[in-house]
Amino acid sequence: MKAEELRSMSAEQLDVKLQDLKKELFNLRFQHAINQLDNPHKITDVKHDIARVMTVLREKNA
Repeated sequence: MKAEELRSMSAEQLDVKLQDLKKELFNLRFQHAINQLDNPHKITDVKHDIARVMTVLREKNA
């Protein structure tokens, strides 16, 4: 996900996206704990996406 895409979204859409990413991260961590995760690098990618969304939200609120 690119920051440009996120900047074009509204604050409400970003909140929804953030909640979806947090749920996805939880599910990935759970799969990793029970050894069903094929690509552990996906956890890092989702963490980076969460950080991007939070950064854009802070930009919009400032």
